[in-house]
Amino acid sequence: MKLKITVHGVAYEVDVEVLDPGEGFLTATSLPRAQARVQRSVSNSAPTVPPAAGPAKAAPTGGGNGGSVTSPIAGTVVEIKCKAGDDVTEGQVLLVIEAMKMKTSIAAPTGGKVKSVPVAVGDTVRESQTLVELA
Repeated sequence: MKLKITVHGVAYEVDVEVLDPGEGFLTATSLPRAQARVQRSVSNSAPTVPPAAGPAKAAPTGGGNGGSVTSPIAGTVVEIKCKAGDDVTEGQVLLVIEAMKMKTSIAAPTGGKVKSVPVAVGDTVRESQTLVELA
């Protein structure tokens, strides 16, 4: 798909490729929001800020209550609110990531027991990187 994007008055024509969820970039749950952002930026209208919707629920990988919670964005870990052995409930904030001076709370997509937290405060994480492993 080709898009025309204007940044600071300079127009760029870019090719965009939508990847399968297994390839680690967009998931089925993040695709509509990503498309909405692209449509807003292409439409020459003033940028809008979406209303605060609470903590972001990261998509778990794996099935059942087990699996891992992955980062929906690239950024820096600024706060960790769980540790190995903790029981967590669906929607409970597990950690906070900062990207572009905005903090995003990452919530548990399902309940379970924290198996491990392979990141630390100050770590830079990339999109789809494992943040918390649930058992």
